[in-house]
Amino acid sequence: MGRVLDMLPELLTFDPHNDLYPIFDFLLNEVEIPYTNVKKSILRCPRLLVSSVELQLRPALCFLRELGFVGPHSLTCQSTLLLVSSVEGTLLPKIEFLKGLGFTHVEVKNMVVRSPGLLTFSIENNLGPKVKYFLEEMNGDVVELKGFPQYFSFSLERRIKPRHRMLVENELHLPLRQMLKVSDGRFESWLFEMRLRKLEGMELEGVE
Repeated sequence: MGRVLDMLPELLTFDPHNDLYPIFDFLLNEVEIPYTNVKKSILRCPRLLVSSVELQLRPALCFLRELGFVGPHSLTCQSTLLLVSSVEGTLLPKIEFLKGLGFTHVEVKNMVVRSPGLLTFSIENNLGPKVKYFLEEMNGDVVELKGFPQYFSFSLERRIKPRHRMLVENELHLPLRQMLKVSDGRFESWLFEMRLRKLEGMELEGVE
């Protein structure tokens, strides 16, 4: 509570019945977050408590459900933070950005449902620079991004660039999923094994 009130001191002036109960009712009965997980939703995104159900939360929920956040892909306590995003100002521009890469609307819907974090990333500071690096420096094919949208969740400076450079320096290649998902130790192990196989192959060619 201390953390939440420190972020949103205006909550101290709210009337529980008029200002807070409607939000909890919305999360429980419309978003259908289990009662035991509502606290997790609030802690992950305290702004839910100061957002209008009518003007913000419900329009965002309708938009997200149209994208495919239904059934097994329904919003969870981990993804309810998307509800505080403006449909026109935040969510739609990101959908249009991804479609601008050449993906169909259906493909984009599948991407964001599989990786909801895509809708939380800044176009200017995250999506744009990572696409630029992937296309220009890695000579990547956007089709690979469709199969591994989690690419955008990794740090460009701390993981994507360093690992790509190590592969380039050793004239090696790995699919995005293998290049990024594994731990540093596993990646270095793979790198060592690939370098060893490459050297063994070169030695065999020399013998022949």
